[in-house]
Amino acid sequence: MSTETDVPLESLDPAEGDAAAHPAPWWRVMCLTGVDYFSTLGYQPGIAFIAASLLSPLATVILVLLTLFGALPVYRRVAAESPHGQGSIAMLERLLPFWRGKFFVLALLGFALTDFIITITLSAADAAAHVVENPHVPHWMHGEELWITLLLIALLGAVFLKGFQEAIGLAVGLVAIYLALNLVVLGVSAWHIIDSPHVVTDWTAALTTQHGSFLTMLGVALLVFPQLALGMSGFETGVAVMSHVQGDPGDDPMKPAGRIRNTKKLLTAAAVTMSCYLIASSLVTTLLIPEHEFEEGGEAYGRALAYLAHTYLGDIFGTAYDAATIAILWFAGASAMAGMLNLIPRYLPRYGMAPEWAGAVRPLVVVLTSTAFLITWIFDADVNAQGGAYATGVLVLMVSAAVAVTLAARKAGQRWLTAAYGVIALILGYTLADNVHSRPDGVKIGACFIAAIVAVSLASRLWRAFELRTTDVTYDARADLFLRDCARRSIRLVANEPDARDREEYVAKVNQIVDDNDLRDAGDILFVEVTVKDYSDFESRIEVHGEVLHGEFRVLTVEASTVPNALASVLLDIRDRTGVRPHIYFEWTEGNPLLNLVRFLLFGVGEVAPVTREVIRRAERDPGERPHVHVG
Repeated sequence: MSTETDVPLESLDPAEGDAAAHPAPWWRVMCLTGVDYFSTLGYQPGIAFIAASLLSPLATVILVLLTLFGALPVYRRVAAESPHGQGSIAMLERLLPFWRGKFFVLALLGFALTDFIITITLSAADAAAHVVENPHVPHWMHGEELWITLLLIALLGAVFLKGFQEAIGLAVGLVAIYLALNLVVLGVSAWHIIDSPHVVTDWTAALTTQHGSFLTMLGVALLVFPQLALGMSGFETGVAVMSHVQGDPGDDPMKPAGRIRNTKKLLTAAAVTMSCYLIASSLVTTLLIPEHEFEEGGEAYGRALAYLAHTYLGDIFGTAYDAATIAILWFAGASAMAGMLNLIPRYLPRYGMAPEWAGAVRPLVVVLTSTAFLITWIFDADVNAQGGAYATGVLVLMVSAAVAVTLAARKAGQRWLTAAYGVIALILGYTLADNVHSRPDGVKIGACFIAAIVAVSLASRLWRAFELRTTDVTYDARADLFLRDCARRSIRLVANEPDARDREEYVAKVNQIVDDNDLRDAGDILFVEVTVKDYSDFESRIEVHGEVLHGEFRVLTVEASTVPNALASVLLDIRDRTGVRPHIYFEWTEGNPLLNLVRFLLFGVGEVAPVTREVIRRAERDPGERPHVHVG
């Protein structure tokens, strides 16, 4: 994202948008997504033990296998299919036309925002919990988790207001320090296991006593591993921020092979690194920490690795580890913030479902930070209360990505890949269903986000209905010739709804317009016909084509998402191109005006004449500069 000016991203083509983003080497961007992914080490081992008890290492291995052979291949394909960071949402958007597609995207955006916003609030709340649980923290800070969380969120917003490059630089330092400290903790813990081999035999004996055979253990682990799904976060943000990944100098802006290749490196490196840490952390915490310490109120509750750091390396190192954990948990929201700053401007303003300023970075940062404040206040900075919503948001996006790549492989005729991706989609679907069943509050929170985004989006669409809604107007050679010829005298356009397009239709229209408006000369009349293609689109690029029908009638044809807005855009553009204020002639629309207004809002047609005039009035404040609108 641009750090110098608030440039609406949708006004840029892909190449220009990337230039504004100051692309960085893939490993630096990996650190930005890694602050979300790697920070789960702060709480994932504890969650794994609470869910699977002594089977935690086995359940974690299953999760890692799903990560490496499920989520990773899916998102490598997503990166190839959406190289500008649109993600799986854009892939699925193409499958459903009109309003169905728009509402489907809004639903997915609702879950994406659930995932990203809860990433910010949950991680900051967990950081606040680590603050008050450190033995050297003053007693008066206990019970003040809400205010600490709000302060951390405010600091995160301030970083993004300062600039995106500062966010990436900070992420690199935090990830390097945090992974290094975890490596020390895991290494020392492994040494204690080697030095006390009885802990391994005690663990295996307890497993055999509780579950008997290995097949029973595997079956139980398969049932409980979905509750460890928080350890799979980070893939969607990894794709969402890929527009910041540096590619090759000669990359095709529309299909940047270098950026795609480097993003695949990013995803693979992050997944492999995290998988190693997850398995190691689950194993050492299960073997070395007493079971009662994992429970609520225990010293390892929500901070298993921090417990080991304090136990085996002393309070000085333990406090340093706590500080690094707090820092990376606080900054875990950075990848989520970056993902939202990339996704929202690509969809909502284009749908007309957000104000134009939603495409600018700094105002959007303020809105998202304020939303995070509200969510934190509603949940009272409670980590557990937000966990269900977080897991649900992550898994819904993963399932949608798996479905998207399955359909993409099928469209490409790749039968074996279609089957493989389909199996992954089913496994992720099972994981999602299990989470929803065990923690239905996640779907409820996601539904609230969806309802809010749909309500705000529809209100914004209604508010912006009378904008020009055109990104560009171009003319073919014949249309340009028509206008240059008429501009020497007067430009008179007749709005016509194309029907049979036979000679009788145009003769009748000319006679009606001449009679209604008492025109002396019909020789300079140009017909203009707008055909609505996708009325659910908000903005469109208009191409004006010229035709000569039946040897005598000159017709300008346009395809757009709405009739009146397109006519207004063409009229104003003709004025600017020729220096002549054009005239346009309408006939009154029959029927109930309110019903016609509803038809305009939903389908882009209806009460054309007054709406066209209103769009022109709002676009051009000077009455003396407006095109002439006649209705008879």
